[in-house]
Amino acid sequence: MEGIIALMIPIIALSIPIVAIWTKHQQKIAEMQISKTAEHTAEKAAQYASKMQALEDRVRVLERIVTDGGYDVATQIEALRDTRRVDEAGAGVPLGLHSKERV
Repeated sequence: MEGIIALMIPIIALSIPIVAIWTKHQQKIAEMQISKTAEHTAEKAAQYASKMQALEDRVRVLERIVTDGGYDVATQIEALRDTRRVDEAGAGVPLGLHSKERV
């Protein structure tokens, strides 16, 4: 019995630091996973917020079209499409009012 206790004391003494190091390592891994999950969640939230803003803008346009009386809905939709085409194409000619001075 004394031989077993004499053998167990050094084994326990050596296993305590090993368990402590392993526990600290597991804690660091868990913290890294939590931070990665938090970053991913924040990124998704930003994407959803931008999509939500785009949808809110579209709903506002539709509400404006529906609530404004006396106008043809198809004409307004076409006008909005034309405006988008001009904006997307970057079309337009600068007037250049500042480049020439009148004498």
